[in-house]
Amino acid sequence: HQQIQFADDMQEFTKFPTKTGRRSLSRSISQSSTDSYSSAASYTDSSDDEVSPREKQQTNSKGSSNFCVKNIKQAEFGRREIEIAEQDMSALISLRKRAQGEKPLAGAKIVGCTHITAQTAVLIETLCALGAQCRWSACNIYSTQNEVAAALAEAGVAVFAWKGESEDDFWWCIDRCVNVDGWQANMILDDGGDLTHWVYKKYPSVFKKIRGIVEESVTGVHRLYQLSKAGKLCVPAMNVNDSVTKQKFDNLYCCRESILDGLKRTTDVMFGGKQVVVCGYGEVGKGCCAALKALGAIVYVTEIDPICALQACMDGFRVVKLSEVIRQVDVVITCTGNKNVVTREHLDRMKNSCIVCNMGHSNTEIDVTSLRTPELTWERVRSQVDHVIWPDGKRVVLLAEGRLLNLSCSTVPTFVLSITATTQALALIELYNAPEGRYKQDVYLLPKKMDEYVASLHLPSFDAHLTELTDDQAKYLGLNKNGPFKPNYY
Repeated sequence: HQQIQFADDMQEFTKFPTKTGRRSLSRSISQSSTDSYSSAASYTDSSDDEVSPREKQQTNSKGSSNFCVKNIKQAEFGRREIEIAEQDMSALISLRKRAQGEKPLAGAKIVGCTHITAQTAVLIETLCALGAQCRWSACNIYSTQNEVAAALAEAGVAVFAWKGESEDDFWWCIDRCVNVDGWQANMILDDGGDLTHWVYKKYPSVFKKIRGIVEESVTGVHRLYQLSKAGKLCVPAMNVNDSVTKQKFDNLYCCRESILDGLKRTTDVMFGGKQVVVCGYGEVGKGCCAALKALGAIVYVTEIDPICALQACMDGFRVVKLSEVIRQVDVVITCTGNKNVVTREHLDRMKNSCIVCNMGHSNTEIDVTSLRTPELTWERVRSQVDHVIWPDGKRVVLLAEGRLLNLSCSTVPTFVLSITATTQALALIELYNAPEGRYKQDVYLLPKKMDEYVASLHLPSFDAHLTELTDDQAKYLGLNKNGPFKPNYY
């Protein structure tokens, strides 16, 4: 019940910002920044700490050591990061309040694999407040905020993640979440499909007993559809990635704001007049292009889909093949979710100091492996920034080793993540409580009614007032007055 108590304390605190309240808060902040981790620590600390978290013996204040994080002492600092995120995630907090009494997830044992940030922490603690037990690992080796992982571990969540894991650590963390004596997961929340894949391959008996999978990335959803096609998906899965509240918001608006943030923090690049090529004009590509264009960059788009290509043309972008512009562009950004979009041949032809980065989920879009050859020199110039130097002295600036730029190198706007997280929470509640037979062993989209509910939970933040249909208007449109207002394929 701690978390619930905690949410109420927050309310108390914001209601009466007394002098003493304010003073003690500022004191604790200055106190922590004199320690070795200031608020920037999460994005700049190098991962070459001498001892791997796997070697350390750490316990939280309750004496539990059922977690593995970089440094449990950062918990207080992480808690403040979570409190900041809660300010902009009012929908999740109101979901907590609304469902606190009935605990719709009582008995749910959720194993999760997502980016571990302050925003996901608000989701995880909401799931706990709704009655679930959670074990969590990271879906990206660079995107964990160490202090947030510490705060979760302190609050009693079994979290196994730190920033800068090795490939081996990554799978070890996932395994520690699934393989536990006396605890068996019955729900999966995944981002990228790695956790689902691991349980399917290594723990088939656990996989068969799972009541539902919720997946939020293009890559992960693609893997689920492959399993389903092969007749190997023995549990119902919810494709949150293609629900309106994810696609049209997280992918578009989130990337519109975070693309610039990631590039500025890593390279300090000036965008005015720069030539940029964006590979892919889906929702992520649209967001990136809109932001770059607004700052005066000259933007090219590559696309395989004639509909998206036509949209790019209508929005004022030149649609080209990558090979046509690769010699002249200053920045290359991949947003396709595909593999080998930028090949070694492309990289060889780039001009000096061209910046290369990926905004798609998976790290397969840029062929980074082809750059690890003896004739090329790698130089780490900043955290997540490598200069790859050719024999003739040409350099290519590679960000986050081709992994997700915004989550690896900057932050993502909290509000947008609130929308996705609320969608995930509702999908988990829906699958967990669905009567026998409502969902077969297949991949489902979130019911439109729930998408609309998520959107409505976020409207109060803008003091937005919805218009209601009259009976006559509803009849004329053939709609129910209370929705759903959009067809399922929207």
